[in-house]
Amino acid sequence: MNKIKVGVNGYGVIGKRVADAVESQDDMELAGVCDVSADWRIRVAVEKGFPVFAFDDASDQRMADAGVGTSGTLAVMLDGSDIVVDCTPKKIAAQNIEQYRSRNLKFIVQGGEKHETTGHSFSAENNYGTALGRDSTRVVSCNTTSIVRTLTALKSAGLLAKARGTLLRRATDPWESHLGGIMNTLVPEKEIPSHQGPDAQTVDPELDVITAAVKVPETLSHLHYWNVQLTRTSTSEEVLEAFASSTRTAFIKYSDGLPANNTVKELMLSLGRPYGDMYEVAIWEDMVKVVGDELFYAYLVDNQAIVIPETIDAIRALTGIEESAERSIEKTNKTLGIKTRFLG
Repeated sequence: MNKIKVGVNGYGVIGKRVADAVESQDDMELAGVCDVSADWRIRVAVEKGFPVFAFDDASDQRMADAGVGTSGTLAVMLDGSDIVVDCTPKKIAAQNIEQYRSRNLKFIVQGGEKHETTGHSFSAENNYGTALGRDSTRVVSCNTTSIVRTLTALKSAGLLAKARGTLLRRATDPWESHLGGIMNTLVPEKEIPSHQGPDAQTVDPELDVITAAVKVPETLSHLHYWNVQLTRTSTSEEVLEAFASSTRTAFIKYSDGLPANNTVKELMLSLGRPYGDMYEVAIWEDMVKVVGDELFYAYLVDNQAIVIPETIDAIRALTGIEESAERSIEKTNKTLGIKTRFLG
């Protein structure tokens, strides 16, 4: 089988994880990683033996001055790729897509870009089939991915009427928390709905969802609280069964000593996850509460990891190497070690 050659433009928080994930697939190979940085981050790619490319001539010179050898610039990497995953910072990808389109190169952007950049927003369990053969897609953001996963599970079970969520958002990425973020305060987003609700509707316009968000002084993960109007009177057991229909949600319990995001992060590290990553939405099983036709629940989102399996599935969908969402998801889950229950 000919492997799909995947180029990764941007070797930061998401890009390095995408590159590692591509390397673990038997139907893909890493054409290379591209960046503007000449610091320790790109040196890690060199240590891993990845083909390294500079974004442009100026970046190439900076890398050369720092002793980082490259295989050329972005243009060279693109010429050797079947598809490119753009993991550059917010709004940068939109400036890069003309290079991709001029080569008739399929491409994926991340959730920081607007839906209109590609005209398609992707979540594997919801709309894999609509991405088959497209030229491009956008893997929605970490919070939006979690929203679509959980609400799709309820919708598929015939339980979802409308959903209202409050998001407690990490202040910044952990690796750069020394540069910014907030301390000793909470910052509510001015607009309701916050952008995640409308963003979820770019994947599934039928979702009746409104979100509000608050930035909080921590960096480990996001925490969501949800109040869902069900289509009928139900039970916690039925809701848990619906959530379990998603292969990318996992249950955690207070009673297992997992009452907070730091303990869940420690669990991921103890399980040997790369970077301590959690690809799953971690739902507190013993917090799920159903009162008549109302559902209340809470979960954690690893903002650095949750979109990685979605990106791998998006590569398969765009290139058409796997037409079945179920088979792609199963393969990705297996290679990344995704579980529906972390313990037992």
